[in-house]
Amino acid sequence: MKGKKVNIDQIDLEEMKEKVSETPNTLPYAHHSGSAIVKPEDKGKITGRAVAAMHSQTDMQMAQIYEQMQLLAEQAKQIQSRVQVSERIYQASISFEPLINHVYFLYQKEDGSDFLSMIAPEEWGRKKNFASFVAEVRLLADHTWEILRENN
Repeated sequence: MKGKKVNIDQIDLEEMKEKVSETPNTLPYAHHSGSAIVKPEDKGKITGRAVAAMHSQTDMQMAQIYEQMQLLAEQAKQIQSRVQVSERIYQASISFEPLINHVYFLYQKEDGSDFLSMIAPEEWGRKKNFASFVAEVRLLADHTWEILRENN
């Protein structure tokens, strides 16, 4: 099979030069059939995705900070509770010197006064010397008292 012969005299080289680029990689479109498809990006979509990702990330970070704030608030409540019970113990009658990291028991007498004892509520015999058990406590190194068990 024979193809048509091309008549070189009929080709306008100046016109052909206008249709060809010397730097085809800078064209905003594919310059031959094997080129990758070049589609203009929708800047609104790109911005929308970036903003959505930013909100997702900052929401996650805010949730972490909120959890940390809750933990700090709970720790502050525990410290406040330790201070309150410590003040009550230091106003109570203590007939011995409490040692750090030892466990003691706080009781309330019939007259409303408190006293600290080394004897647990379960260890008292028939003659119990208190109206009510208040708390089992441990003396900490900072001389506050940790509540181990409370009589609710």
